[in-house]
Amino acid sequence: MNRRFFCRYMAALAAYGAAFLLQPLDPSRRSTSRFSPLPPGRCTTACAASAGKSRVVRVRNGKVFTEKKEADSAVALSMLTAGMLRLTGESSPDRAWKALFRPDDRVGIKVNALGGRQIATRPGVVAAVVAGLASAGVPEENIIIWDRLTGELERAGYAINTSPGGVKCFGTDRRYDSEPQISGSVGSCFSSILSSRCTALISVPVLKDHDLSGVSVSLKNFYGAIHNPNKYHDNNCDPYIADLNCHPYIRDKLRLIVCDGLTMQYHGGPAYKSRWSLVSSAVLLSRDPVALDRIASTMIDEERKRHGLPALKDELREPVHIATAARKGLGTDDLSAIDLITLS
Repeated sequence: MNRRFFCRYMAALAAYGAAFLLQPLDPSRRSTSRFSPLPPGRCTTACAASAGKSRVVRVRNGKVFTEKKEADSAVALSMLTAGMLRLTGESSPDRAWKALFRPDDRVGIKVNALGGRQIATRPGVVAAVVAGLASAGVPEENIIIWDRLTGELERAGYAINTSPGGVKCFGTDRRYDSEPQISGSVGSCFSSILSSRCTALISVPVLKDHDLSGVSVSLKNFYGAIHNPNKYHDNNCDPYIADLNCHPYIRDKLRLIVCDGLTMQYHGGPAYKSRWSLVSSAVLLSRDPVALDRIASTMIDEERKRHGLPALKDELREPVHIATAARKGLGTDDLSAIDLITLS
C-alpha cells in the first residue's frame, strides 16, 4: 500500500460513489435503520439490535480475481461499496463509511495471515477497506493493518510499513501488554496494537473450517490478539472464544466485520488444503460478529453437504462458541433474527 496505489483506490471509490449518486435510490432497498458515528467505547452490538434484526450483507462478483489469482482491488472496492450501502442504508459510499467511522478514529484492521498466502486475508480486500476509511476522513497514518506476526503478514503478501507516515502494517510480534487481562475463562496479555493504539476495529477474517472450533471466522480471528491462544482450544474452544470477545478491547471497539470469503476452506482447516477449498468470490459484511459467523458456518456446512461430507456437528466439532457468544450478548445466532442480503 503505497501512495500511488492509495490514490488510485481513492479515485476508484469516487467513481463508484458518483455512479451510485447518479442513479435514483430505490426506496425498497433503503434500510429503515440509521447509524450514527460511534464514540469510542460504545458497543456495536446494541446498535445492531436496535434495528430489530442483525444485518449481514453477502456480495458476490465472479470477476474479483485477476489472471494471477490475486484479488482485484477495484472489483473488491465495488463489492465493499455495494455492501456498505446496503448495510448502513446510506445513499452514498462516503456517508456509509462516515456512519461508522470518524476522522479522529485510530482504526486497527485485524487480518488473518496465519494460514499462508492461499488462505489469508487478501491485500486487495484490505486495500478496499482502507479506501473506504479514507472516504470517511480517516488519515492514512491513523490506520494499522495488523496480525500476530510481521513475518506472517509478509508471507501473505503485505508490504510492511512501520514508518510514521502512511498506512501502517506490522505484526504484534512481542509487543504484548506486560500485565494479563481477565475476561471470563480467558487470562491473557493483549497485543498493545489492540489495547493502546486503536480506538476502533475492523475484523477482516477469512471463511474457513477449523479442526477444533468448527469454523474460524470473525470471533476466532481475535485469537491472534493474545499471547497464549494455545491454552484455549479445549472443548471446541468453548467458552474461550466468546469470553475473549467479551473483553472491552474487542467488544467496545469493533465497528465492522468484512469477511474475505473469496475462497472458502470447507474442510481440513485451519491450514490450506486445496482438496477442500473452492473459489466462492464473496465478501460478507456486518456489524454483528455473531450473526456473521452464524451465516458463515451455515455456508460451510452447506458446502460440506454438497461434497458428501458430514455436518460439523456430526464430526463433533459444531461451532458452539457462536451460540455461547450470543448468550453473552455479543450478537444474535438466531437465523430468524438475521437479515441476510445477497448481492451479485
